[in-house]
Order: sequence, then structure tokens, then C-alpha cells
Amino acid sequence: MVQQRAGVLEAAARLEPMVRQGGLTPGAAAFVSGATFGALTARDRTGRLWTAPLLGEPGFVTPESASALRIRGGIADADPLFDLPSGQEVGVIVIDYASRRRLRVNGQLDRGDEDELRVSIAQAYGNCPQYIPRAQWRSGLPAPHRTRVHDGDSLRDSDIDQIRRAATFILGTTHPTAGNDASHRGGPPGFVTVSPRTVRWPDYPGNNMFNSLGNLAVDPTAALMFATATGRVVQISGAATVEWDRSAAREPDDTGRGVALTIDRVVVTTG
Repeated sequence: MVQQRAGVLEAAARLEPMVRQGGLTPGAAAFVSGATFGALTARDRTGRLWTAPLLGEPGFVTPESASALRIRGGIADADPLFDLPSGQEVGVIVIDYASRRRLRVNGQLDRGDEDELRVSIAQAYGNCPQYIPRAQWRSGLPAPHRTRVHDGDSLRDSDIDQIRRAATFILGTTHPTAGNDASHRGGPPGFVTVSPRTVRWPDYPGNNMFNSLGNLAVDPTAALMFATATGRVVQISGAATVEWDRSAAREPDDTGRGVALTIDRVVVTTG
């Protein structure tokens, strides 16, 4: 539906095989094995959707096979996804900001305890480096070394300032039958506009699959994660809608589309 409204059905059809069912290729397995940063989109025990950081030294993400991924360290106890329920569909994204590479994995969480996550892979595919800022990300800290500094229903001034400076964030979306998904969004600092209860961003041109916007067209539930290289993470859970004719000033890559999210819950952690 979203592809049709955007007028890209034919272009999307040419790339559709990229996101069909399939496991890790040898190249993808080697890439995730060297990861120090990633994110996971899932639901907590109350059913709320969140996107959580995955941090560790190279090797903390281990492909057990082409169809299974093990993530050591689990989720920090300060994170809203700590002690998340197993047996649910999850979205995982692994990003190397230095090389501007990313890999997305969708599948089922078979194990989600405090020491380890294990994901059975349904889909694994890369995306182009477009809009990924080239940066050096420090090696991740083990999950326990994090502190929750804010838990509320709105953003504070310091959180707003962090988001306004951001050139990258992770978007989590969901679908009632296809499960959860984690996707990267990037742009020049300031491309995200924010207030205490709302977050907006433009939809820049991509691969025309519209995984995220397609999910939002069916279910508005969304989860954002803004992380800095110093370890400060702002996590937002809320409801998002696609804006098809934004009135904001156009940028060179602006499609006229955008997304507006209304905040339900905010958690901020440091580490």
C-alpha cells in the first residue's frame, strides 16, 4: 500500500528478493562477528514496544549457524527491555559506523535471559550506507554497566538537546503477523525536530521497500533509540503516523513524506 502511494511499485519489485526469507551469508556472519554496536526491537513484559542498545566487544554477537544468532551480555537491567519475554518476534540491526555498513535481522527470540539472547533468523539482509554518518564508535560496555537517569512520559531539555544534535537513530516498528523490525534513520544534525511530547523526521529516499512505513500504516506502535558515542541512550515508546504531505521547508533529499511520533514513555540511561 505504501509503495503504491509513493509511486515506486516497479522499483520495489526489482529489489524484493533482497528481503525474502533467508539466513546469514558467510560475509554477513563475518560482519556481525566483529560488531560492537547494535539494537534490538521487542516488547517488554507489559507489551510495550522498545528499541534497546546491544553493546559489547568484538565477538559479543556470534552466528551459531546461518539461521541462529547469539548475543552475549543480554540487556542491561536499567533498560526497559530487561527480562524481556522469549518466544516473541524481534528485529535486530547491527551497524559499523566507521565503515558505514549495516545488517538487519528479523526472527524469533528463543532465549532472552540476563546473560544471553538467542535469535532464530527468518530474514537477514544488508542495506546501503546512505545516511549512515561515518564515525568512530567506542567498543561497547557489558550490559550491567548502565544507569537509568530518567523514566517519564516526556523528554527533558537535555534529552531534547541530544536528539536535536543527532545524525543517527534506530527506529523500531511492528506488524501484527510479520513481527518486529529495527531500522536505521540518519541525516544531517537537526533533521529530527522534537518537543517534550513529539518527535518528527523526514523520510529520505531509500530502497523503496518501506519496511518501517509499511508497518506504521498497519500498526502505529513505534520505538526510537538515540545513542551517543559516550554511552547516553534516550529510548522512546509511542505511536507514529506517516505524514504524506509535510509543510516543512524542502531539503534536497526531502520526499515530502515524514513521520510524526507522539511520546508515551521515555527512558534515559548512561553507561
